[in-house]
Amino acid sequence: MKIKSLEPFILHLPLTSASISDSTHSITHWGVVGVAITTTDGLTGYGFTGTHAHLASDRLITACIRDCYAPLLIGEDANDHQRLWTKLARYPSLQWVGRAGITHLALAAVDVAIWDLKSKKAGLPLWAYLGGARTDRLEAYNTDIGWLSFSLDDLLSGSARAVEEDGFTRIKLKVGHDDPNVDVRRLAAVRKRLGPDVRIAIDGNGKWDLPTCLRFCERARDLDIYWFEEPMWYDDVESHRLLARSSTIPVALGEQLYTVDAFRSFINAGAVAYVQPDVTRLGGITEYIQVADLALANRLPVVPHAGEMSQVHVHLSYWHPASTILEYIPWIKDHFEEPADVVGGVYKRPEKPGAGTTVLADSFARFGKSLG
Repeated sequence: MKIKSLEPFILHLPLTSASISDSTHSITHWGVVGVAITTTDGLTGYGFTGTHAHLASDRLITACIRDCYAPLLIGEDANDHQRLWTKLARYPSLQWVGRAGITHLALAAVDVAIWDLKSKKAGLPLWAYLGGARTDRLEAYNTDIGWLSFSLDDLLSGSARAVEEDGFTRIKLKVGHDDPNVDVRRLAAVRKRLGPDVRIAIDGNGKWDLPTCLRFCERARDLDIYWFEEPMWYDDVESHRLLARSSTIPVALGEQLYTVDAFRSFINAGAVAYVQPDVTRLGGITEYIQVADLALANRLPVVPHAGEMSQVHVHLSYWHPASTILEYIPWIKDHFEEPADVVGGVYKRPEKPGAGTTVLADSFARFGKSLG
């Protein structure tokens, strides 16, 4: 299965709302930025990272794939995923200019495409190729009803619809107003509307500092918050450790961490309870497995962040024994041959060969962007 060609691509896909905001940014589209890798035996594997659909920075990722990684991969055997991952991740010139950021996002796309190829070659969905499903039921939690930009009325109606009509028993709401009392009032209203049985997680997207988080957690302690995701700046291990010691609300994080070493720092410090790796931020599936195994060794649950909107993570979550639940954001699912679908609050297990990353031709035609 020799690698014949790499063709980078950029898609900007519309959201389910005209725009959404959390505590740090607003967007109208989601970027699917990646690569199609074709082998000499005619197979094509697809991999991608997720972005805010900023075309200039998306082109930096595709340029890295085209100009830096492609020359290192042409003619290589796609079966050798571990060797190829190490070749790219540890290539001296690329390691010198970036062990995270652009180079790692590009590496993620390439690595996912290689795993897609390997499982397609075997004629198996990725979860089966990896060794089989550990469960026949993977619960989803709905994030798409909880954006900070939604009014309280929209937040209440969306949350109620997700639970009462769509069958979700878990949701996640964004927090991060300048006045955290606003967030406490919004959470209290949702809790009152949904009752005690629905599990509600919250996500701050790294906005607040430690004193603000401590005050917020004290005021929210009776609302039965399932976890507090990214409460503070992403790399601040010590503040997360102090918050974890001081509050009964578990800390979740990981979507902004690029390496297994970064996860190890948080885990060793006791600064995280729910581990949230993302194949699009890490160096793809290969490094994701390292993080998931690290969490398992520390008896911590793995709950992936859905930067690829769960197309890949649904496979990994059905397979890996540390996985418990999976985020649901339906922005891009209908642009793939096998969408990451949820029915009654539970993910349908994928059955087609591959990693779930094969983009529809029509979506390339309608939403593809020039590489520049």
